[in-house]
Amino acid sequence: MQNVDTTKYVIYADITAEGIVERPDVVGAIFGQTEGLLGSDLDLRDLQKTGRLGRIDVQITSTGGKSSGTISIPSSFDKVETAILAAALETIDRVGPCIARIAVNRIEDVRASKRKYVIERAKRILVEMFDENILETEEITEEIKQSVRVEEITHLGKDSLPAGPNVLDSDAILVVEGRADVLNLLKYGIKNAVAVGGTNVPPTIADLCAKKVVTAFTDGDRGGELIIKELLQVADIDFVARAPEGKSVEDMTQKEIVRALRQKIPVEQVLDQYKIKNQPKRRREITTKRKSLIREKPFCVRNTAERAEAIAPRRVVPRETAPRVIRPQDVEAVALETAAPPEPIPEPVPEREWFKQHVDELDGTLSARLMDRNQNVLKEVAVRDLARELKEANGDVNGVIFDGVVTQRILDIAAEKGLEYLIGAKMGNIAKSPSCVKVLTKEA
Repeated sequence: MQNVDTTKYVIYADITAEGIVERPDVVGAIFGQTEGLLGSDLDLRDLQKTGRLGRIDVQITSTGGKSSGTISIPSSFDKVETAILAAALETIDRVGPCIARIAVNRIEDVRASKRKYVIERAKRILVEMFDENILETEEITEEIKQSVRVEEITHLGKDSLPAGPNVLDSDAILVVEGRADVLNLLKYGIKNAVAVGGTNVPPTIADLCAKKVVTAFTDGDRGGELIIKELLQVADIDFVARAPEGKSVEDMTQKEIVRALRQKIPVEQVLDQYKIKNQPKRRREITTKRKSLIREKPFCVRNTAERAEAIAPRRVVPRETAPRVIRPQDVEAVALETAAPPEPIPEPVPEREWFKQHVDELDGTLSARLMDRNQNVLKEVAVRDLARELKEANGDVNGVIFDGVVTQRILDIAAEKGLEYLIGAKMGNIAKSPSCVKVLTKEA
């Protein structure tokens, strides 16, 4: 009998016979022809009785008058003795009345197989059993976080719109699509979001948008586009941010949310993109008034030479006085006092003749060109990246020509960087226009 606790190796051999033989014939040949071959210590019958050799398994079939099959013998000996037993099998040349041939093809190390089994099973145990505990802990943590976020959600107006706790106190808010979007933003600490609850924008949103700087943050699908179009018609929004194509705000990670909000575009460009024009006068007045309260007048930085060049000398006008006698020694002083100073040096203004070619080339491309002081193109970027490029500029940029709307944000950045001119496709709602930046459009 095979002792599964002590088996170390299994001998596998192939057998072929020139005739029809069966399993008892093969087993008898193995015991009979190896008897006394290896001495009394390695007699197969004695080894099998003591359990050092397992049960001899023979699988044999007969076809066309010939027989073939396999033999397997478990062994609890070490490598040397097992190899001797395997070699002894190959000395068998006859099974019953038939000529036969036995060839050993491999010896399997059972302990190696067991080690592989242990490794594979340990992997499954680690994944299936230990991961269950980990998932259970994560579920508890997520459930606690979810309950905290639900407690933070407030409801605004008669429509009971889901919103973050800071919506009413913040100057700037995010308008998202649904409750799940608000929950996901709360997860990453963004507490000034409010949900519209579908494509039918409620009056509460319109009233709220009239008082704050609003960014519409919608999904990257067709539904998100429809909500933006409706918000443009019924509410006063200032910026638009979109989730990546085919992705929802509720599924976005913190990194993706931050990237999407940084890439928001002004509402003027969205209006131009969707061909929505002729905004009501009341909308423009509200926007201008609100932005004038929120935005400070940008500080225009100039060096001493530029300030001296920009400030025109003041003409000295003598006051009317009673006639007096002019003494000879006063003639020179009076002449100097009444003499007109030289004409002021006008501040350079970009001429239509040189920038018209750039405007025509950029028409319809939504691109921008950064120009140096010699009216050469330093770099060409997308309009959506213009604000970032200007913030990262090192002082070489003297002006910008771009196929987009001149917005308050771009104008403020241009003033901070000391640009001389901005040339865009059209003018947006500008509340504060710094005198140090010349603003032109192709429509002017």
